[in-house]
Amino acid sequence: MGVLRMHCARSRSKLWTMSIDEYGGGQGPRPDVIVVTTNDVPGYRVQEVLGEVFGLTVRSRHLGSQIGAGLKSMVGGELRGLTKTLVQTRNQAMERLVEQAQARGANGVLAFRFDVTEAADVGTEVCAYGTAVVLAQE
Repeated sequence: MGVLRMHCARSRSKLWTMSIDEYGGGQGPRPDVIVVTTNDVPGYRVQEVLGEVFGLTVRSRHLGSQIGAGLKSMVGGELRGLTKTLVQTRNQAMERLVEQAQARGANGVLAFRFDVTEAADVGTEVCAYGTAVVLAQE
């Protein structure tokens, strides 16, 4: 099973790992890709910068979730259906980012970010982006 390493910005000394299947990709074995929100990775040096990579997805809202969200917003509380959809959408964008980085020969993505916007009032666009790099362990 492949492993996706994610860096926790609050703890610069620790790389968090989770399986691709846990993360939502489920595509089977893959080489490791280190994805960080920082501009460097402790213990690694950048050998080559390959450029910007991104993963993009747009999800439409269905009528049922909109009605449920409208009712829930009157009472207050978490909109669990929408939360679940947004998590799945972010995971899909992240998986596409990793796939694009690997296709360019990268084993790391630096300065990783998410951008979320409304897409023509019919859904939500989620873009995961960063800089693809080749990392070497020091």
